[in-house]
Amino acid sequence: MTIKSIIHDMMWRRSHRVVGDAADHDMAGGSSPTCCWANLPQELLREILAKIEAADSAWPSRRSVVACAGVCRSWRQITKEIVKVPELSGYLTFPISVKQPGPRDYLLQCFIKRNRSTQTYHLYLSLTNALADDGKFLLAARKCRRATCTDYIISLHSDDMSKGSSTYLGKLRSNFLGTKFIVYDGQPPHAGAKMTRSRSTRLANLKQVSPRIPFGNYSVAHISYELNVLGSRGPRRMQCVMDSIPASAIESGGVAPTQTEFLFSNADSFPSIPFFRSKSNRSEKFLSGPLACQKDGALVLRNKAPRWHEQLQCWCLNFHGRVTVASVKNFQLVASPENGPAGLEHEKIILQFGKVGKDLFTMDYRYPISAFQAFAICLSSFDTKIACE
Repeated sequence: MTIKSIIHDMMWRRSHRVVGDAADHDMAGGSSPTCCWANLPQELLREILAKIEAADSAWPSRRSVVACAGVCRSWRQITKEIVKVPELSGYLTFPISVKQPGPRDYLLQCFIKRNRSTQTYHLYLSLTNALADDGKFLLAARKCRRATCTDYIISLHSDDMSKGSSTYLGKLRSNFLGTKFIVYDGQPPHAGAKMTRSRSTRLANLKQVSPRIPFGNYSVAHISYELNVLGSRGPRRMQCVMDSIPASAIESGGVAPTQTEFLFSNADSFPSIPFFRSKSNRSEKFLSGPLACQKDGALVLRNKAPRWHEQLQCWCLNFHGRVTVASVKNFQLVASPENGPAGLEHEKIILQFGKVGKDLFTMDYRYPISAFQAFAICLSSFDTKIACE
């Protein structure tokens, strides 16, 4: 019997609640002498899981790595130790990966599908170098128009995009003109983060089982669009102030806050990935990286200036084949000179977004921003901005 068939058998037993099953007993907090797989020697188990993690380097085969973390508690702990964050591995493995900074050395390629009829947007991880493939689903967003603003609710689940859901991650909120946006995280992006009070936050808190578990609106980015002097012939002028990321993060050895676990007020609110529940009420337990009291200012991103193309007679940006359709929505973000003396760090593209089809867009991002933050910034580009154009 192969290790992968063992994993699938264990997962089947858990999902069907087989009587006397060792995995169920382990989840209840006990241990069973008949649980041969849970009681494997730590050295052997670590070697097996490391080989699986190294062999399954892409989706959909990477599901086996996720399955390993669901076998039992000992497997879960070792798998979490072996699987590195996207910054180091370049892989988006577990759901928490979408809240962690991307790889340092290259852009992680994703794409967004827009559904005009339902006002929804779906983010996928690209599985091939093609501009459009089946992809691995990451995040979903739903547009909600209000009298004075527009909200984009961002969720881990494509069929459940409500603020009261356990899959709710955060939201993007615009002003009335659609020229300024704020990205809110549903949980603190770093230790010491201050929550923004609002009516929706108070309503959400009424549903909490434990008031000590942080939940609400934590500002992580401010996005603003300026008057485009080039009109429809050039990209919009935009600026992103990353409230939760210090300017020093783009420098060599710089560090950005990295969330390592989700916190849920209800232990049964996320049954599909139980190995991400946190039993600690201390925010320091699931957050690493710099604290809120940074001496440096926040990281500021600006769109890269286009160059005039003599043959095409238009303003252009080099997306290296990742964008094929001209659109005012297309942009590339780099670190602003406001972050310090210009250097190689200010030349690196941190986020690029562009059109490849009627309702298909590419989204490529890298350290120090996460997929969640990149997705929210790209969502702001979909809004019509009459005041800027």
